[in-house]
Amino acid sequence: MTTHQTTALLVGLAAMVVLARLLGALARRLGQPAVIGEVLAGIALGPTLFHGAISDTLLPADIRPLLSALAAVGVAVFMFIVGLEWDAALIRGSGAIAPSVSLSSILLPFGLGAALGLYLMDDYGTDDKTAFLLFLGIAMSITAFPVLARILTDRNMAGTPLGVVALACAAIDDVLAWALLAAVVAISGSAGPDQWRMLLAIPYLLGMLFLVRPALRRLADRLPSPRLTPTVFAGILAGLLLSAAATEWLGLHYIFGAFLFGVVLPRSGTERLRRDVHERLGQMSGTLLLPVFFLVAGLKVDLSGLDASGLGDLGLILLVAVGGKFVGAFAAARVNRMPLRQSAALATLMNTRGLTELIVLNVGLQLGYLDQELYSLMVVMAVVTTAMAGPLLTWLLGRPTGHDGATAEAAGDTDHTEAPERATGPAV
Repeated sequence: MTTHQTTALLVGLAAMVVLARLLGALARRLGQPAVIGEVLAGIALGPTLFHGAISDTLLPADIRPLLSALAAVGVAVFMFIVGLEWDAALIRGSGAIAPSVSLSSILLPFGLGAALGLYLMDDYGTDDKTAFLLFLGIAMSITAFPVLARILTDRNMAGTPLGVVALACAAIDDVLAWALLAAVVAISGSAGPDQWRMLLAIPYLLGMLFLVRPALRRLADRLPSPRLTPTVFAGILAGLLLSAAATEWLGLHYIFGAFLFGVVLPRSGTERLRRDVHERLGQMSGTLLLPVFFLVAGLKVDLSGLDASGLGDLGLILLVAVGGKFVGAFAAARVNRMPLRQSAALATLMNTRGLTELIVLNVGLQLGYLDQELYSLMVVMAVVTTAMAGPLLTWLLGRPTGHDGATAEAAGDTDHTEAPERATGPAV
């Protein structure tokens, strides 16, 4: 790197960190998740405003590959934290309602998204039409577990019946969505001539679940009091990076390996260790690495040429994304005899997409499932569906008063006391 490149990189990083922090704080003051402001910070530095003059000045083209590398590390760390937070106990504690709501809130928007893909095919379709349709279905089906957990914690609803069900539904949605995305990546042939490596994906998954997980469990049991020493922290970092590298080599995306390594880390008896890992990685990721990802994602969003036709397509995307998710979750909740208002609140929560959606969209753009124009419209959808959750919940349940849990129970809600711990990281 030249002196000019180094200087530009450091100045650009400083600008990104400050702008993301300021707009994230502003979003929080307005009752929105910080991710809304951070995403808007990335878009503001992109080509949408002033035809990219800001980004061209702060971030010359020759340092952008370096930013993309940092962004990839940030996404890998974030996906590891999501896997670390995922807990099957959430599902077991929610009863029978969570699986049915999750399936309904995945299948309906998936089908509607694929149908919308047929309409959008002429304007935005790619060479691989099957992958395009399937990917749109997945993009419409996403729910962001971290954002949902943060919203519940902020409203003091994490331990209520509604909160338990919402967290369980989001946990199931995470696994189903990542499984569907992995399947699409596998069948689309994105690995090129090394497609044969895909055959190793199932053995790798089984090895992580039935060999690596028990080995880590035995290792944790040997420690009298598992603590996050520098050696343990280095081992966890190496593990998540190697697992991410493995799935990338297999022809899947590196996000799956990072997520899987978080899932296989031991749960019982390691609560303090996992909390410390979450705090250390969460602070670095949320303060530096994720703002870099938001910038890289924002540089690919260009709404400067949006016309009436594009606005119409955006309206359809929002209708399918919001309507499919809401109707699917609401109908399943009502079938399970959840009260009307709480069913609507659950359906609203399932519409939060946050950073999880941005990661999926970037995978689609990287692998050629989306073009830049459709990607830009989908990013707007992710922002809108995340931003609307707070106001709609206030309209449905009233403003947070510190007694939402009691209110929900008295109203007959069918809403994890551990969620506040899970939500200590960045609200993305």
